[in-house]
Amino acid sequence: MEQQGQEPAQPEKKRSLSLNVVSNKQHKGFGAGSIDLSQVACVMIDNGEAYIDVGAMHAKSKIERGIKFSPNKEDTPNGRKCWIVWVAVDRNENGSYYAGATACEMLIDTEARRGWKILADHVNKLDYSLKRRILLNDLDAGEKAALRKLLVEHNPEWWDNSTDELKQALEV
Repeated sequence: MEQQGQEPAQPEKKRSLSLNVVSNKQHKGFGAGSIDLSQVACVMIDNGEAYIDVGAMHAKSKIERGIKFSPNKEDTPNGRKCWIVWVAVDRNENGSYYAGATACEMLIDTEARRGWKILADHVNKLDYSLKRRILLNDLDAGEKAALRKLLVEHNPEWWDNSTDELKQALEV
């Protein structure tokens, strides 16, 4: 029974259970099993050049914009090989360091506005990077050199503090 002056009780909205992707926040409420991506950088390797492109986190890097992607490699016969490298940064007693690095291949045909990538592979490799894995063996010598140069120039101290596994993976 409603009392005068009070509004009728509204049924509580059911919260949906979903994966939250946040950055620079500590999430303590419902769905607290969120992933903090604030310590992950997206490095693009294209035509032998490595550069950081934060848009890659949402598939909106400079080279991905305006491209219609297909999971079938044969749909992009004239595509050039490009890479997204997920680089996770962590901190230990020596300071920050590059903790995980995983590379995902893509083919991009800018002229035809077509591309190939396997989204599940990109998601899995992002996860592997967050779990501090190093998976760079598919990069060729020039791509490894470009990535190494970028990481060293971006923060020499982080490079010095990084594991031998990462340094060996990027030896040319």
